[in-house]
Amino acid sequence: MKIVVASKNPVKLKATQNILEKIYPAVEVEDRDVDSGVPDQPIGLEVTVQGAINRAKNAFSPDFDLSVGIESGLLEVPNSITGYLDLQWCAIYDGEKITLGVSAGFEYPPMVIEQVLGGKEVGDVMDQVTGVDKLGQKTGAVSHLTQGMLDRTGNTEQCVLMAMVPRMNDNLYFE
Repeated sequence: MKIVVASKNPVKLKATQNILEKIYPAVEVEDRDVDSGVPDQPIGLEVTVQGAINRAKNAFSPDFDLSVGIESGLLEVPNSITGYLDLQWCAIYDGEKITLGVSAGFEYPPMVIEQVLGGKEVGDVMDQVTGVDKLGQKTGAVSHLTQGMLDRTGNTEQCVLMAMVPRMNDNLYFE
């Protein structure tokens, strides 16, 4: 099984490899720098999901069995502290159909959301908050905020696995 991940982020590559190695007997995973076609800081369900789909479709070629697009974005959530939760969406494309999955969501501190709504990217703000350069390519904000109980790789694995559910149960989804 040959797979391309539509990102150079090592966390997305590792998370995809971790999950797909549990599903397929032989997996070869490559990464490719691909434009999401959405703003660098997606806000909203439609924009975030479209970013994941665009990544997966833009990375796909006949050289691969599957392409994987992963996009994190802020979604409006009523009754939350800031009004937003961060969710990662995964789109998996095989040249014909797309399957989607989402990770567990979490809330950023109010000062982070204020700066993001003012035009900054979550990653840049969290780098400042934690003092860790490129935090999103390492343990991630979720690790910092959960005091190490869940890192970004684990959070990303969630959305990849959820996007694989229909593919793992082909007879139930694609008759």
